[in-house]
Amino acid sequence: MKIRIESERCKGHQNCVRAAPELFVVGEDGFAQVRECGDVPPALKEQALLAWANCPEFAIEVEDAER
Repeated sequence: MKIRIESERCKGHQNCVRAAPELFVVGEDGFAQVRECGDVPPALKEQALLAWANCPEFAIEVEDAER
């Protein structure tokens, strides 16, 4: 599974950072960024989906590598 943030949609609510701090971080500009390269370890899949579900701007994209 991979995640990414569509930066043009992100409004800086930071719900993803609160839901999955292992996967997201607040950048210097105050907007969320994906940590590392966006690969989600199996142990963090639930947190990734929680972050995706709680983004009010629908700025998080989740790509399921298993499909």
